[in-house]
Amino acid sequence: MDLMQAIRARRSIRAFQERPVEEDKLLAVLDAGRLAPSARNMQDWRFIVVRDAAMRRCLAAAARDQQFVGQAPVVIVACGTSDLVMTGGQPAYAIDVAIALDHMTLAAPALQLGTCWIGAFYEDKVKEILGIPPEIRVVALLPLGYPAQQPEPRPRKKMDEIVAWEHW
Repeated sequence: MDLMQAIRARRSIRAFQERPVEEDKLLAVLDAGRLAPSARNMQDWRFIVVRDAAMRRCLAAAARDQQFVGQAPVVIVACGTSDLVMTGGQPAYAIDVAIALDHMTLAAPALQLGTCWIGAFYEDKVKEILGIPPEIRVVALLPLGYPAQQPEPRPRKKMDEIVAWEHW
């Protein structure tokens, strides 16, 4: 699958097969994140791989009771580790982790896997469950597994609704 096919194939998967993700595929997804660019090449991320069923259920509860989070065979908890604020005023960790997660979400369909970017969670609860230090930020949860369904594409805005040329 080429990159544009992966981009077009990517869906937010909210139903997963009860099938484990093979170690080589999991490592390939994690490697896609590892290879992402970051501000000053700090690579200011940390990924916690959660495969234990009880821990995944706890994470689902911390993710506003989105039960499918716990039903995925793997949940990747993506954390930011720096306090750098870029010149434009944005915290580097948030953008850097987002780029790495995007690499992972695009690698997954090439491996017949699905993901769903989870931003609806209680950070304090996730930190407590996983023993994450106070200075580390939890950016997102990424359930990963074999899709139990393939949702239809969601509507997208037309190019002229989102792109301006030369000025606003």
